[in-house]
Amino acid sequence: MENIFDSHAHYDDRKFDSDRAEVIAALPSQGVRAVMNPGCDLSSSLKAISFAETYPYFYAAVGFHPEFAGKMTQKDLESVASLAGHPKVMAIGEIGLDYHYDDACPREIQREVFAQQLALAKELSLPVIVHDREAHGDTLDLLRKYRPEGIVHCYSGSPEMVEEIVKLGMYIGFTGVVTFKNASKTLRAAAAVPLDRLLVETDAPYMAPEPCRGRRCDSSLLEYTIGALARVKEMDPQQLADLTFANACRVYHIPDGQN
Repeated sequence: MENIFDSHAHYDDRKFDSDRAEVIAALPSQGVRAVMNPGCDLSSSLKAISFAETYPYFYAAVGFHPEFAGKMTQKDLESVASLAGHPKVMAIGEIGLDYHYDDACPREIQREVFAQQLALAKELSLPVIVHDREAHGDTLDLLRKYRPEGIVHCYSGSPEMVEEIVKLGMYIGFTGVVTFKNASKTLRAAAAVPLDRLLVETDAPYMAPEPCRGRRCDSSLLEYTIGALARVKEMDPQQLADLTFANACRVYHIPDGQN
């Protein structure tokens, strides 16, 4: 398979510390033509930019993940805005809401920080990369309010929520979860996504697909995710890879053929 665009991966994660350069350098020979590496705070955003400067097929996003929302200051937000001016920063992200852990950042702070970054993305005419974990209602409310361009990544909502996201003009990304044995809800959601709004991603180093579940994930494993989605969509896997590549270029405003 070729022409793969991993629309969301975290190669700055410590799980790549021992062999990061080797893994990244091998990706083009494994059919991976482009990778989006979003930041989760200032440090990881700077690393994402560094990767994008080093590897022509890498792109960066900058922002504060909800896990770090409580640490974001006004100065940090200004720094995100400044970093967003880099020519290979194509989005504000990873931003959003995560209500999974009760002892995480307070929800009201998460919502405030998410709103500030949505407003910044609108001001800068950049798409957003949205993290939504067990926060579907509040996520939708803020997306309806700010109506950004962008992606709801690692989709975990219902088929009905797909319709609401698509109405907002957004894209939806799926990980290796679509290959899991208990993925029936996610597969139904994937079936509901129009082909022109569908993206594939690893969320590397997490979410490794079957038959590699439990291993560190990297972009070369996207062939399994693409295969599972191709079966849902009743199309050839390479055709789906080509389609999702074009979709990722469109949402990130990357001229097709630049990679």
